Amino acid sequence: MAQKKDHNQIVQDFRLRRLRQIRAIAAAMLLIIFLAVIYNRPGPFGNLSKNTIFSLQVMVIAAFFGFTSVNWRCPSCNKYLGRNINKQGCRKCGTRLM
Repeated sequence: MAQKKDHNQIVQDFRLRRLRQIRAIAAAMLLIIFLAVIYNRPGPFGNLSKNTIFSLQVMVIAAFFGFTSVNWRCPSCNKYLGRNINKQGCRKCGTRLM
């Protein structure tokens, strides 16, 4: 039987999830931009084919979406939180997140 989390635990868990999500967004964007630079200027980073670079970009995007689908969930009901990173509450269960 699962114990219900108190409000402070829920808020702390949401803050941790939001921090991880922000870091994932930043890492994915930096990798995509880095790969775009390599795509246009392949010299200093070796001679990777454009198909390889494009495949790497698709893999980064897929990994980001996979991470988001696991991470970006309500700490109380475990439902997906949607697109807003600054959620005040879960629209599925009504739990306050901040």
